[in-house]
Amino acid sequence: MIKIIIILFTFYLPQAMALEPLGEEELQQVLGQGGVYLSGDITINEAGGPLNTTSDATNPALWQANCSVTSSNKRCGARIAVNAGDGGNSGWLVLDNIRGRFSFEGMTLKTRTINSGFDNEGNGVSDGAAFNGDVLEIGLPNKINYSNVSFTVANSSEARPTDVGFRQTDILNVNIDGDVSMRGNLLLFPTGNP
Repeated sequence: MIKIIIILFTFYLPQAMALEPLGEEELQQVLGQGGVYLSGDITINEAGGPLNTTSDATNPALWQANCSVTSSNKRCGARIAVNAGDGGNSGWLVLDNIRGRFSFEGMTLKTRTINSGFDNEGNGVSDGAAFNGDVLEIGLPNKINYSNVSFTVANSSEARPTDVGFRQTDILNVNIDGDVSMRGNLLLFPTGNP
């Protein structure tokens, strides 16, 4: 009985096929989809902020524990400062102390042609038909997992805490831990002439 099973098994083994080049006509018959499927796991300043600058053999460079101007034990997250006015006179909008980890699976990137839809005025004329162009479509992942993500929204007199005359007013502190469900697509419309 065992010999019969072994003999039958050898008849069912898949046949090995060699790779063969495709000609131009055969290649034109191959259809596929364009786009990119992304998964990511991003960590920002999980262990703290900048290294201290007073390192020597007795005091090696360490992650600092507090970012306030008066503290000697500094630790902070990343900082993004944007000035939308006329330089230093208008102040800075700041995302400060950015840190944490987030991960996602299933974000897609592809181009899509918009040539119909978006009848905003109800007159039967399609804004999409008038646009008639390609857009970048970002397919949102079904779920994003946040782990100890935090940041501060603030306004500031200077771009950096080390700048002379630095003053900052925190507006909002955000802490996120858990999953966020997302659905749909984000369309980015190009402007200008390529």
